[in-house]
Amino acid sequence: MILLSARELSRQFDAEPVFENVTFDVRPGEKIGLVGPNGVGKSTLLRILAGLDDPDVGSVERHGSTHVAMLEQQAEFSAERTLLDEAKAGLGELYRLQQELVDLAEKIAAEKEPSTRERWQRRYDTVQQELHRLDAYNIDHRVDQVLQGLGFTPDQYDRPMTTFSGGQQNRVLLARLLLASPNLMLLDEPTNHLDISTTEWLESYLANSSQAMIVVSHDRYFLDKVTNRILELNRQSITDYPGNFSAYWRQREERMIVQQRLYEKQQEEIADLEDFIRRNKYGQKHAQATDRERKLERIERVERPQDFSTVPMGFGKASRTGDWVIDAQGLTKGFGGTPLFQDVTLRIHRGDRVGIFGPNGSGKTTLLRTLIGELSPDAGSVRFGTGVQIGYFDQQLESVPDDLDAIEAIRPANRPEITPGQLRDVLARFGLRGDIVFQKVSTMSGGERSKVALSRLAVLDVNLMILDEPTNHLDLWACEALENSLKEFEGTLLFVSHDRYFLDRVATHVIAFEESGPRFYEGNYTAYHDFLALRAAEAAAEAKPAARAPEPTKAEKRAAEKPARRKRKFPYRKVEDIEAEIAEKEALVERLQADMLRPEILRDGEAVKRIRDEYDATKAQLEQLYEHWEEAVELA
Repeated sequence: MILLSARELSRQFDAEPVFENVTFDVRPGEKIGLVGPNGVGKSTLLRILAGLDDPDVGSVERHGSTHVAMLEQQAEFSAERTLLDEAKAGLGELYRLQQELVDLAEKIAAEKEPSTRERWQRRYDTVQQELHRLDAYNIDHRVDQVLQGLGFTPDQYDRPMTTFSGGQQNRVLLARLLLASPNLMLLDEPTNHLDISTTEWLESYLANSSQAMIVVSHDRYFLDKVTNRILELNRQSITDYPGNFSAYWRQREERMIVQQRLYEKQQEEIADLEDFIRRNKYGQKHAQATDRERKLERIERVERPQDFSTVPMGFGKASRTGDWVIDAQGLTKGFGGTPLFQDVTLRIHRGDRVGIFGPNGSGKTTLLRTLIGELSPDAGSVRFGTGVQIGYFDQQLESVPDDLDAIEAIRPANRPEITPGQLRDVLARFGLRGDIVFQKVSTMSGGERSKVALSRLAVLDVNLMILDEPTNHLDLWACEALENSLKEFEGTLLFVSHDRYFLDRVATHVIAFEESGPRFYEGNYTAYHDFLALRAAEAAAEAKPAARAPEPTKAEKRAAEKPARRKRKFPYRKVEDIEAEIAEKEALVERLQADMLRPEILRDGEAVKRIRDEYDATKAQLEQLYEHWEEAVELA
């Protein structure tokens, strides 16, 4: 079954189309990542699919059973409505179905005509199945699961919506959509306003859901965890890739290499034909030249591959500092008498790349600003090493004046010798070319302003870069270029980021804001995550002996055995036989998951349904086997 079909969609606002010739299908359960450079129309395409905008050319067809819902970006909330009211507004369809079930039951009980009663019964069964799919008999648990997963606490449920921050209100919009459970969700940057722990909850929730979805996100880690198909949008077309983001990135690179070779080979062939025609069109080989002209006209041209990642960036050579760059001792800072962090002691050495992450509002930006002296600490001290020159990228981009054009915004006060041409070269290195460099910074998009701020750092003679959320507003290709540039930077980095992919690629050390305060760890984000998992496993292992009850006496054992003995739920089987079958079923689950990602399967709706049914049945058998194994081990 196809939930939605987009056919030859095109949309145009100015002289050039935003996109054109966009065609694809969405099937049940598919989790699609929609990617492409900034400005290519990803949000516009989602609005067209949701029916909130119309294409200039093309059409969108939806199956009769398809319920499409899009994550709202802004909403007006009534002062009378609470957090719980707004969250439960997503359950409107479920409440309607519950009432319909009650009405149908009454009709069936009162109806005397058998054929009519049978018709009502069939509808009753259909509604009951839909309520079962929506988990309608566990509503309160679902509401708690979603709201608490998105960072809300039960004591906030009765608070008026108008008392929450803008970021919290956006999370309520997300909660409302998740609770509505449409069979096709359109999610435009769902991880905005979420910290890492909340993002991890969301990606787990979406990965385990049965709904189809199309997700626009700059969070590559999130796309890796959630998606099983990637659509790459550009101005001319849309390209389909099976698998998650990492699979797409690898396939795209391989496809680029092949297409570049084909393009170059064809260009050589065209050049040879044109050369022959030019030399022989009016000579003795005129007939052969005419034949070559016809052949040239028949050639189906291979397009030059579109490479969005050609921006090199780069920050130049950094002067050498002493062995240590920052030394903080007993640093404490807070507002209104409440400390955000206290007694922080750390030393950052030359060449370290230190990433900082943690929950929203925990004090990450405050720590940066305290370290560089923008804020005075309540206690403690900060020293910088020998020869340290600081460059600061602030999250609000206040380092680039709004009232100046890009060239003047990046001009350093201490380098009067630098020319406008040199400044334009730097801006071009960061992807800002042409007339845009003469625009006022205030008229630029968020991504363009970020590139101006990064260009300013490249012009400054700095050996310590302090960056606050540098990947905000950057598309996937600009993020990769920035990562490569920072890894090549010979100075020292200290940066705040919620982008786990960025933390993994750039950081050599991390500072994690935990419940007990900021803590310093060796390695990147994945190394930190692995360390926490190991620490939790060790703690669980140590707790087992401590939790063991004292050894009972023989009499106590005999008394306890009789009531503890239970009746078998499953027939007797050897533990090793059950384990062998579990291994077999787990292997089958993995194979079915791989089958569902194969392109030829994804194009066949019946095959998708057949494999998904087998997958669901195997998963159910596994759950029963796990329970059987537990019983067999306990009663062995």
